[in-house]
Amino acid sequence: MQTQNYIGGRWCDAQAGGRLAVLNPADDSRIAEVPDSTAADARAAVDAAQAALPFWRATPAKQRATLLKRWNDLILEHQDTLGALISLEQGKPLAEGRAEVAYAASYVEWFAEEATRANGEVIPAPVASRRMLALREPVGVVAAITPWNFPAAMIARKIAPALAAGCTVVAKPAEDTPLTALALVALAEQAGLPPGTLNIVSASREHTPAVVEAWLDDARVRKISFTGSTAVGKHLARASAATLKKLSLELGGNAPFIVFDDADLDAAVEGLMVSKFRNGGQTCVCPNRVYVHSTVHDRFVEKLATRVGALKLGPASDGGSQIGPMINARAIEKIERHVNDAVAHGAKVVVGGRRVRNAVAAGPNYYAPTVLCDATPAMALSCEETFGPVVPIFRFDDEAEVLALANDTPFGLAAYFYTQHMARAWRLADALECGIVGVNEGALAAEAAPFSGVKESGYGREGSTHGLDDYMHTKYVCQGGLS
Repeated sequence: MQTQNYIGGRWCDAQAGGRLAVLNPADDSRIAEVPDSTAADARAAVDAAQAALPFWRATPAKQRATLLKRWNDLILEHQDTLGALISLEQGKPLAEGRAEVAYAASYVEWFAEEATRANGEVIPAPVASRRMLALREPVGVVAAITPWNFPAAMIARKIAPALAAGCTVVAKPAEDTPLTALALVALAEQAGLPPGTLNIVSASREHTPAVVEAWLDDARVRKISFTGSTAVGKHLARASAATLKKLSLELGGNAPFIVFDDADLDAAVEGLMVSKFRNGGQTCVCPNRVYVHSTVHDRFVEKLATRVGALKLGPASDGGSQIGPMINARAIEKIERHVNDAVAHGAKVVVGGRRVRNAVAAGPNYYAPTVLCDATPAMALSCEETFGPVVPIFRFDDEAEVLALANDTPFGLAAYFYTQHMARAWRLADALECGIVGVNEGALAAEAAPFSGVKESGYGREGSTHGLDDYMHTKYVCQGGLS
């Protein structure tokens, strides 16, 4: 467990000496303290990244790939320890913590391999005396700002392509979950990354704006990669305009999950369980609105309620836990507000609908997995991300109606639907306004696939070959006088 910033190859405290407590959401007990950094620490991190950039960008791609593969190997060697650390500071069950470590490592391995395939182009010249080339180059210093819900996967998904492309990195993990990110950086140090190549600072919610503003104002930072709320993403887009930084923004979602009358209901229930209740519903791509055709509505609700009612709540220290605590009190308050508002507007609680505090789930941050029926667009949960284990079910009667409802949102991250009708599957895949579509599938994420949204869910892509492009520029070189 590392509890200091890492700047220029050196572990250090915040210059102002501030400390930030990291709490276990299972019981709000203190795990550790990390630096509460300020703008001075953010600028020091950029100084180190800028100093390291000429060497790192000139390092052959194969050597960068070798270092990243060493990092990947170390992450997997420490999978159990890292998984336990994720569960301790974030709250997800131990099995999910270990799975997240493997998922994070998959991005490091993928981009280690992509580093050696960042090919340019030879362009056919219009005259015989010229050679025309398109070369791919790193954008420069990258600032990565990551959320708390996947503290290993999100930082790996940003750092790995940046390093693979030849960029240097300054990073700030979420204030709730800095320990996992610091541990990953410690393993990167062990893998042999040169000093200054990767730098990380932690900061409280109060000091985070000053840290990020220092990076926004600094012309040496050429790219911002951010995962988080749409409101913050819009601020970053506006504030980065002065220096025209490149941006990757993976923002909020409001994913529809559609079950047609010809769907395999058992498969649809299983897909919803996988997509909705991973990490207790605290994921940006989890279904937020579940639309079920009227003719299969009652059967689907009955099957789903049976599965949801059997989920076991508890801390990660209980190996049988399937749903852990929510990240903090603010998260619980939002879930309660959404459920209470839905009930006030006519929704019926089928399962759950309450806080849980008992001998197993003893802390204040547990909420029972919940199924609501008779949901309507008038309810807050139809237009705001709940970010918790709540499934609101809406009825629908025809394809055109549900497609309009699914697209009636400013967000466009993920969407899911279940049908056995092949023509319908392609119609909806084309017509849904989102960046990610699951057809008869609830588990979508993979390092080889492009991940991001459209509309107010952001732009830029993470993962896949497209993920490396977001950290590179294309330079045109024309050489004349060759004949």
